Amino acid sequence: MTGLIPSGLEMKFCRFDEALTVTEGRVIEGYASLFGACDQGGDVVSKGVYARSLKGLDARGGRVKMLWQHDPSQPIGVWDEVREDAKGLFVKGRILDTVEKGREAAALLEAGAIDGLSIGYRTVRATKNDKGERLLSEVELWEVSLVTFPMLPQARVDATKSEGLGGDLLHDLATVFQDARRKLAAREPR
Repeated sequence: MTGLIPSGLEMKFCRFDEALTVTEGRVIEGYASLFGACDQGGDVVSKGVYARSLKGLDARGGRVKMLWQHDPSQPIGVWDEVREDAKGLFVKGRILDTVEKGREAAALLEAGAIDGLSIGYRTVRATKNDKGERLLSEVELWEVSLVTFPMLPQARVDATKSEGLGGDLLHDLATVFQDARRKLAAREPR
C-alpha cells in the first residue's frame, strides 16, 4: 500500500464510546478522538488541535473522508458533520449501503466485530512533556476510518447502541459472512 498513502500520514485509533449511535443501518455518530487522553502510542490530543484544519477544509469546500481501515481506495461513506467540542472530535455520517465495503462495514458493526474509529492526519505542531508524551497541538486532518484495532482503549462501544443498525438485511449479511468463513476454514489444508 506504500505510495497510496500520502507521505507523513499518521493514524490515531479510538474505540467508539458510549455516545456512539447507529441508526437506520447506516447513520453513525460518536467521537473519533478524545482530548487529554494518552493513547497507546504516547500521544495526547490537545483541545483546538483540529480547528485550523477543519476551517481550511470548509473554506475549500473539502471534506474529511470516511474510509475503511485507512485504505484510500476504500471509501465507505461520508462524514456529514466533523467538529470539535469540549470532549473531542465529534463525527456524524452515513455508511453507504450502495458500496460493497459499506455493507460489509455495517454488518461488522452490527455483529460487534469492529468497534473502532481512527483518524488519519499529518502533524503540524507537537511538543513533548516531562512524561515523554507527545502533545499534539495542531494537525491536518485527512480522514476518519472505521477500524478493527483502536489505539485509545478508554472509549468503548456500548453494544446496546447497535440495535437499530440495519434489521434483517444486515443480520443476513453477517450470517453469510460467518458461513463463508467456516467454509473457507474447512477447505484449508491442515
